[in-house]
Amino acid sequence: MFAARMLDRCVAAIAGVIGIVSFCPLQALAESAPSAAAVELNAELGQSVLPVGTSGKIYLRLSLKGLPIATRKERPPVNVALVLDRSGSMKGARIASAKAAANAALERLSARDLVSVVAYNHEVDVLQPSAPRGDGHALNGKIEKLTAEGRTALHAGVASGATQVERNLDEMRVNRVILLSDGMANVGPSSPRELGELGRKLGAKGISVSTIGLGLDYNEDLMQRLAAASDGNHAFVEDPEDLSTIFASEFGDALSITAKDIEIMIECRIGFKPVRVLGREAQIEGNRIRLKLNQLQGANERYFIVELEQPEVRTPGDAQVASISVDYLDLSSGDRRQAEATATARYSASKEEADKSINKAVMSQVTTQVATETSEHAVELRDKGDISGARKLLQGNAMYLKSARELYGVGADAASPATVKELRDLEKKQNEAAANLDAQSWDKTRKSMRYDQHKSKMQQSY
Repeated sequence: MFAARMLDRCVAAIAGVIGIVSFCPLQALAESAPSAAAVELNAELGQSVLPVGTSGKIYLRLSLKGLPIATRKERPPVNVALVLDRSGSMKGARIASAKAAANAALERLSARDLVSVVAYNHEVDVLQPSAPRGDGHALNGKIEKLTAEGRTALHAGVASGATQVERNLDEMRVNRVILLSDGMANVGPSSPRELGELGRKLGAKGISVSTIGLGLDYNEDLMQRLAAASDGNHAFVEDPEDLSTIFASEFGDALSITAKDIEIMIECRIGFKPVRVLGREAQIEGNRIRLKLNQLQGANERYFIVELEQPEVRTPGDAQVASISVDYLDLSSGDRRQAEATATARYSASKEEADKSINKAVMSQVTTQVATETSEHAVELRDKGDISGARKLLQGNAMYLKSARELYGVGADAASPATVKELRDLEKKQNEAAANLDAQSWDKTRKSMRYDQHKSKMQQSY
């Protein structure tokens, strides 16, 4: 009863403020098949015991965990294109920091890796066509000679980098474009929609695009859409001196990929209706959900939150909720492998038993994704000029996160300290954003929010 009262209190604290749908946390017992070579699959719901005579939403969490690279024979080679903005806005410290960061990051590659470097302003120059890393002195020298001038043909720069990657496209390599830009695309296609479409096309070929936005003048919607559509990373860097850290993190991510071309199929059992996947594009056809993941890093966990409608059941007993299958390419063996899991729950006439079965770890991650959606809505309100509405939404979101943290972060089977810290950090950022919605602060606040939203939805490691 205590858990139920706390949960009701958590929902009540935010329902009137942020107007999100009724929040019915549910966890289910999952029976996972033995893990395959590179990926461990887990399926859980928010509550293992469901009260009879009720209906509403339940949440299914799927997690995919990659086997650490250290336990593999050797890391897969990468096929990477580095695309650098050298338009006029990059003059001074920005171009200097970009060159230093790029050269330092390239030192992490080996002779097995393929690398190309593209520099663009209103024109595109291929400084280094795709080739084995080899002796880097000539490439480093070409990067050092870069100067900044002209306008910004961002679409053409990314397309040129992708062409270099495609020259040696290989499913056994990590194929990636890394884009750095500090300005608005003003030559050629320049809308978030157009760049998102480019990202989707490249993602379908197995090429991810990671985007690094520098300063306060780039279009964060464009950069984030391009990255998300291709299952890539996105970062906001305000200070040029921080570029080396971001480049190092991005190359570290690329060098740790352990599985690729991941296809996920979820089949809901009779009575359980799939509604959506929080924060992710997915195909829903009847009782089936299809998801694609371009890549999975070793020692990293990516999770998906699926919202389901549950049937009203009046008889206690066990219930099959969903079966999950995953098909992926193991980059160590070169084989396609599979993993399976089944999520089940039990209906009970005891509400107290149902309340006690809440999976706090799962519901903490549900909270993160719901809060991220609310944060995105706050950006939309602020873009329309509704500062008061956006502030109210963000403050309510912070209350929601605080209530969930206090509910799921304590007691038996509490969420992990890392998850609780994530909720606390997100709560803090919502309050900070609410206090910085004025015109003078909005550019920085908006970019920070888009960066955090992307990291949350993609479970980006940096």
